[in-house]
Formats: sequence, C-alpha cells, structure tokens
Amino acid sequence: MVDAHRTFVIVGGGLAGAKAAETLRAEGFTGRVILIGDERDHPYERPPLSKAFLTGKDERDSVFVHEPGWYAQADIELHLGQTVVSIDRETRSVRLGDGTVVHYDKLLLATGAEPRRLDIPGTGLAGVHHLRRLAHADRLRHVLAALGRDNGHLVIAGAGWIGLEVAAAARGYGAEVTVVEAEATPLHQAIGPELGQFFAELHREHGVRFHFGARLTEIIGQDGMVLAARTDDGEEHPAHEVLAAIGAAPRTALADAAGLDLAGREHGGGIAVDESLRTCDPDIYAAGDVAAARHPLLGIPLRVEHWANALNGGPAAARAMLGQDVTYDRVPYFFSDQYDLGMEYSGWAPPGSYDQVVLRGDVGKREFIAFWLKGRRVLAGMNVNVWDVTAPIQQLIRSRVEVDPQILGDPTLPLTALTDPTGPGDLAG
Repeated sequence: MVDAHRTFVIVGGGLAGAKAAETLRAEGFTGRVILIGDERDHPYERPPLSKAFLTGKDERDSVFVHEPGWYAQADIELHLGQTVVSIDRETRSVRLGDGTVVHYDKLLLATGAEPRRLDIPGTGLAGVHHLRRLAHADRLRHVLAALGRDNGHLVIAGAGWIGLEVAAAARGYGAEVTVVEAEATPLHQAIGPELGQFFAELHREHGVRFHFGARLTEIIGQDGMVLAARTDDGEEHPAHEVLAAIGAAPRTALADAAGLDLAGREHGGGIAVDESLRTCDPDIYAAGDVAAARHPLLGIPLRVEHWANALNGGPAAARAMLGQDVTYDRVPYFFSDQYDLGMEYSGWAPPGSYDQVVLRGDVGKREFIAFWLKGRRVLAGMNVNVWDVTAPIQQLIRSRVEVDPQILGDPTLPLTALTDPTGPGDLAG
C-alpha cells in the first residue's frame, strides 16, 4: 500500500532515474514515486546504442532497465513522453508540458545530456544523424546496414568514444568510413595522445580513414540528400550519411531556470551538487550525466557522462533523499567495445594532469594495461583485453601510494601487491 503523504518525483527516464526509483522501493520507501521521462520508451541503458544493439548483436528489448510490467508491480507512477517545463521551489512542485502540476517532497533531477549540434550549413539534410536516444539508434542501425549493402560512405564528425564505436559498427556492416577530428589523435580529451594513437592504428587496420586537424564546415547535398562533407582546410569527403559525434551538453535549462547552482565550464558544466548529490536546495538532488558532484578523492566538481555514473549515482541519490548518510565517491569508470578489442578505464586523467604513461603487458598483441601517473601516483588505468583487474586498478588510484614506474610496468608482479603493506618493499624506488 502506497502512503500518499510523501511524494518523491524523479525527472528523467534514463538509467539513473530508473535505478533511483528501484532503490527507493528496495530501501523501504512507501510513499509515492513518480518517474517522468520525455521519451515514449521505457527507461533504457545507453551503451548498447553504440555497441551491441547498433552492431546487430543484441535485440532492442535488451536495452531496457526493467521489464515494462515492473513499474506497476513496484508502484512506480511512470509518465512517459512528458516534459517537465518548470520547477517551483517555493511550492515544491513541477509543471508538466500538458499543464499538470505535481507536488514533491523530494525531487531528483536526472535529465541527462543532449548531443552537441553541428552549426554548419547542411545539417537539415535527411542523412545527418546524432546518437543519443533509442530512436536515433533504431534509425542508425538501418542506415549502417544499407550503407554496407550499397558500398556507401559515412562521415563521422568527432573521434570520441561514440564516434569510434559507430565507426567500428559501420565497418562491421561493410560501410566506408571517414572520421574528421579537430585534434591530432582520437580520444584526445579522454586519454591523451599517447593512447589515442593506439586507437587510430586499430581503426586504420579495419579500413577507417582519418582526417585529423580539421573540422566540418559544410554538408553538401542535393534534393535533400547528403552528397559530401567539406572541411575547413578545403578537403571534400564523399558521404551518403553524416554522424555528428562532437560531444554532449548537460541538460541544465530546467535547473538553471529554477535558480539552482551550476558548475563552471571548466568542470564540465552540469548541476552543482555536494558529495551526497544534493543541490543548493535541500529538497532537490541530481544524478547521472547532468550532475557535477564534488568528488571526495579528486577534490573537484566532476561531471561524468558514463554508464557507471548513472548506474551508481541514481541509487546514491535515492538513499540521500531518504535521509541516509551518503558520500558518493566512486572512481569514474567506463568501458568500450570496438572490433575485437574490449577495454575498461578507471580514474580521471585529462591531458595536462599527468606527467607520464606506463604500459604493462603486450601492446602489439593488444593485451595490456596503461597507467597515467602524476608524481608517481596513479591517476587512471585502462585495461585493454585484460580482465578482472578493475578492482586493483581502482585501489591503486584510491590509495594514492607512490609506485616505481618500472615495478608498475612489470606484468610478473600482481597489481594487488602494489597496495599491500606486506608486498614488495620500496615501491617508490
């Protein structure tokens, strides 16, 4: 029996929102739980949109967080295809696009992010795509299959994770792929140039063409269809379809209009929250891609646009809403699958934050671990086709122990020994 005297409202029908609703019930909350999402699909996970679902390995139903009937069974009031247009903090209510006003005792904003748009001529052509929502992936999956059948060309603007995963999927279908990237290597902001070059070589071996140091300036078409993509250095690439994969922006308009504090651009923007994922309003929380949480380990506000952050952040926010003592201090984590390569990355080491990269294993066989270090402390680690090492990598990051780079790069020494006080003696050398 639901107790109507307390109402928790969740705005955002993605993974963070769905897991928050699940956690509220698992923790014994008996009040109303209202989950509002602006898509008509039930809450789903986003990684398959550029991985297994896009490649055709998994079916559409595999992406959903819960079976459709679960929400009614858990007494979750699910409002799909509804947009929240405003928050009234004084009356503690939200207004929906259809005029409905919903009261809340606690409010969770899990509004996610939206793809950045190409601001160039030609983006209105039928063959220009983004990939953020399930509807985008539905369409793009058919597009890639058709390109493969017809020996068609796909131009991708951006060599980030989405751009590279779509490139791999497109080559799997047999499409011709050109990636245009402003930096000198792929994934520059995520992993730096040292490992970015590794991914460039991986994709070149599979037939992907790269055009680095350039940006798209125009998409050329005829009769509404794409014919080519032009770059700022005068190059013109044949194209039947174009994917804009130039990053995502947090959906903060609702929070901003309500007067909630936002993080600065240097921290990725987003809704500013404390270590318990609470905003400047004690009754409003934020989680997932939109939240910039002060990270206890890193000491800075950090906005993370990855699956694990939504998976863990939603439940953490739910527990905080229930009055539990919550410190959200997860080490940032993400994974990627491209061709026969699988990788996991833990930590936070953008370019400029580290002074060396240490490799452990066989890079030629694509079975290795890379570590980003600053002053002999491990900031981040990426395991490539090496498994069951995430826990010791994250422990290295958390421990802040100083390590000898030569010992760190020695694959004969277990990673667990580096943080074991009974392990090898002077790890700092």
